[in-house]
Amino acid sequence: MSIENNGGAAFPGMEEVGNSGDYTTAYNPGMTLRDYFAAKAMQTLLAASFGDRSITFADKLEAVAVDAYRQADALLEARKK
Repeated sequence: MSIENNGGAAFPGMEEVGNSGDYTTAYNPGMTLRDYFAAKAMQTLLAASFGDRSITFADKLEAVAVDAYRQADALLEARKK
């Protein structure tokens, strides 16, 4: 999946930015929907993978991250239908 096809903003909003009393309002896109989906998927994947002692913890984390984004990409594709 292309990085450009990230589902858009998950939690967009406006925020005040500036200092010394000179504030302005700016748009904050928040995290992408793809990142939000991946974070949700990662919770379950991590919980399910802790019992597997066949690979190192570092390798497990990398595999979980890749799988979480695969699931996020699948969710974004399903939204198109």
